[in-house]
Amino acid sequence: MRAAGAVALALAALLLAACGSHRTKPSQAGSRHGGAWGQSPGGARDDFHDDLSKPQSSRYRDGKDSVPPPLDVSKLVEPVPKVEPRSLYGNKSPYTVLGRTYRVLPSARGYNERGIASFYGNKFHGYKTSSLETYDMYAFSAASTTLPLPSYARVTNLENGKSVIVRVNDRGPFHDNRLIDLSYAAAVKIGVYPKGTGLVEVRGIDPAQPLQELPPPTVVTSGHPGIYLQVGAFADADNADRLAQRLRQANLGAVQVSAAVINGKQVRRVRVGPLASVDRADQVTARIEGMGLPRPQVAVD
Repeated sequence: MRAAGAVALALAALLLAACGSHRTKPSQAGSRHGGAWGQSPGGARDDFHDDLSKPQSSRYRDGKDSVPPPLDVSKLVEPVPKVEPRSLYGNKSPYTVLGRTYRVLPSARGYNERGIASFYGNKFHGYKTSSLETYDMYAFSAASTTLPLPSYARVTNLENGKSVIVRVNDRGPFHDNRLIDLSYAAAVKIGVYPKGTGLVEVRGIDPAQPLQELPPPTVVTSGHPGIYLQVGAFADADNADRLAQRLRQANLGAVQVSAAVINGKQVRRVRVGPLASVDRADQVTARIEGMGLPRPQVAVD
């Protein structure tokens, strides 16, 4: 490991962008390579070498992501959170991908966010993650832009109440409006597959806590949580009203101005929504950016 350390260090930036790269929605058809490697859940490809020196465009065998035949996740065991040392790779902070800067949290303790989950499958299976672990789409794992590697979180689908504990060992997703990238198995477990995306709550886990004290799954009282795009938050009410008027004139959907407390300060939040779907949220995001406004933040309520 020491002999390869200098090479791996030089490749860390590549891994950060490549392993946790912009991932498109996997096709719902199984890969044409299906069971060509004779894989079983938890298996790894043994007929290729992940050449980290290659550029993103030629590193992966498959040009597009896909998924294998339907998976019986009832036979898979969720990871048990445990205290682990930080990975030597993938934890640089701050770091920049596609022109946007991210900061890695000191721990997963207290992390609680809602947003849009996506997932990834065959294209990345068997390749290295940003932490230099091997991605296994049959394990309950995930990629996050901000949680430390490795760490643990409980992910709950807010549309059906299903949840799963995942081990975060990769960076991503860097697609606009996405909060977390789930492994294929985790996506199946909570019903994000085959839809492609889902509205979720991600709650960080402190592995030092006894297992019985881990955060319980979120109780879902409605099958239709709303997707909102927060375009701004202002201390000055007039600035909030001016932005809201501009958004209404653009006919993007319902625009709301509401009071909130952020970091102990009273602000006026300007949001567009609720929006009918993730696709619609992506379309409205693009239109807002096209107006010269900052990229909005996704809020799921």
